[in-house]
Amino acid sequence: MSPAFRLELSPRLRIIADQVPPGARMADVGSDHGLLPLYLLSRDRIPSAIATDIHAAPLERGRQAAVEQGMEDRVSFRLCDGLAAVLPEEVDVIAIAGMGGETIAGILNAAAWSREKLLLLQPMSRSEVLRPWLAGHGCAIRQEVLVLDRGHVYPVLTVEGGTMPPLTAVQRYCGLSPRDGPLFLGYLRRWIERLERACAGLEQGGQNGEAAALRSELTELREEEKLWSP
Repeated sequence: MSPAFRLELSPRLRIIADQVPPGARMADVGSDHGLLPLYLLSRDRIPSAIATDIHAAPLERGRQAAVEQGMEDRVSFRLCDGLAAVLPEEVDVIAIAGMGGETIAGILNAAAWSREKLLLLQPMSRSEVLRPWLAGHGCAIRQEVLVLDRGHVYPVLTVEGGTMPPLTAVQRYCGLSPRDGPLFLGYLRRWIERLERACAGLEQGGQNGEAAALRSELTELREEEKLWSP
């Protein structure tokens, strides 16, 4: 292995890697320099991978790394927006990490076939937008994990085609991760703080109707906090 390219994953990418089924063909969207697929290929977890990105330079770095590791025949690097250059029959699982929830939803919306695949999604922001979008577009969140990475807590969603019950306010903001997990209470409290600031801003701006609706959701989050506070 070349010393210039170390196959080490961040905590959030490691969670995604652990969810990829052995033997699955994978597409990694917004792959940067292909670290996730190269990691899985180096461990023979997957037979092949497609790495896409909208920037040419990181893809070229990934291609060079694949050559250095002798994996150039097993991974295809494609310059495109989202899944535009990926065919449905080429992949079994799709990973999209490091983007905002609205961007992820847009990528999936542009390739409707993607919702029939196993999706591993790691939104950096606006997860509260992504979850209801998934629920409204034939997707079901099968599992959700919170991960601490560089001082921030991020959700990782495992999603398949299907249906799910309407999301509660707590589920929309805080996800479906185990409530007794070590990161959940702190994650919940950060959302409460954010919603409190948002309510205050709306009220100052005279948007009382919007503030009242948000305060109703905030009440649900505070009730959830009482259940898990020591």
